Amino acid sequence: MTGDIRIHGNSSTVFVIMNTTTSNKNTTSWRIRPYARKGDMIAMGVVQEFTIKLIAAAAATSNQLQEIPTCTHHHSVPGLVFSTSGFIGNLFHDFTDVLIPLFLTSREFDGQVTFLVTNKQSWWINKYKQVLRKLSNYEVIDIDREPGVHCFPRMVVGLKHHKEFSIEPLRSPYSMKDFREFLRGAYSLEREEGVIIRDGAAGNRPRLLIISRKRTRLLLNEGEIVTMAIGLGFEVVLTDADVNTNLTRFANLVNSCDVMMGVHGAGLTNMVFLPENAIVIQILPLGGMEFLARLDFGDPAQDMNLRYLEYQIGEEESSLRQEYPAGHQVFTDPDSIMKKGWLPFQVVYLDKQNVTLDVGRFRATLLEALNLLH
Repeated sequence: MTGDIRIHGNSSTVFVIMNTTTSNKNTTSWRIRPYARKGDMIAMGVVQEFTIKLIAAAAATSNQLQEIPTCTHHHSVPGLVFSTSGFIGNLFHDFTDVLIPLFLTSREFDGQVTFLVTNKQSWWINKYKQVLRKLSNYEVIDIDREPGVHCFPRMVVGLKHHKEFSIEPLRSPYSMKDFREFLRGAYSLEREEGVIIRDGAAGNRPRLLIISRKRTRLLLNEGEIVTMAIGLGFEVVLTDADVNTNLTRFANLVNSCDVMMGVHGAGLTNMVFLPENAIVIQILPLGGMEFLARLDFGDPAQDMNLRYLEYQIGEEESSLRQEYPAGHQVFTDPDSIMKKGWLPFQVVYLDKQNVTLDVGRFRATLLEALNLLH
């Protein structure tokens, strides 16, 4: 919206004052929840709803004119309204639902934009302050707690969103390459390119980052995997991508690595910090999750100019074999579990399943990664 834009936080209302004398209706209004995951009613249900009111001032009645609030704060740059509710707190959703859409929507302003946050979570703002400061030169406004009326020459309510964890360059002047370059600047990441192994050269051992999970989808034989990887020539980093981890420090750790591996889950989102041409290895638990794994991490990895490998575990590598008898539909027909709904599927395959890798079989995947680094 462009023109005389006034936002009243207490009533969650945006007034657009139009200097026009012709209008079929003096007032047109609609509602919007400024969060990107529009199709998910669970996520959208906890997002603050805003009312947008278009008022043709020249044709308005006296009552309608009285409804227009008086400005208490004047801004010379555009305002952008978005929510930090929905599924935030999960790293994948932080990036997919907010950070990438925020980059897509605000990058064109080159810092000359003011963020107005609804459902503000202070810890979230603090966690991603490097990103927010790189996108906006102004302090974030907690619009829900603002008693006054903020007036802008231009305003965007909501965020652009293309697909899971990625950007479609044909729909935007930006790409995931641009987003990753932006993150390198925001977090002062040193490495742009991953290691290239040259036969006979010393001192170029590739670094393998193993994302260790502590609550669900655990790698139960991490020690064996580390020993095997070291034997193949990797320098191994084993770490937990905890939600409370200092993101600046963790981003630089990820950026120092050439291969990142982990069981399907939000920890793989850290691939955004890897150098160009690094390798992502996603371990797929049982559950017929090939499509979901590709959608969430496989295709985005390729959009980021990363190499992508998958390792599908077998029944003998899953802890579910201790929970269900051989031949159970959990093993033979995952679709029948999915038909019961997402929650039953999640409980069985995501919440209650751990992994013990067949080190001998997984060795071939790490060898393939080494070949790609040559």
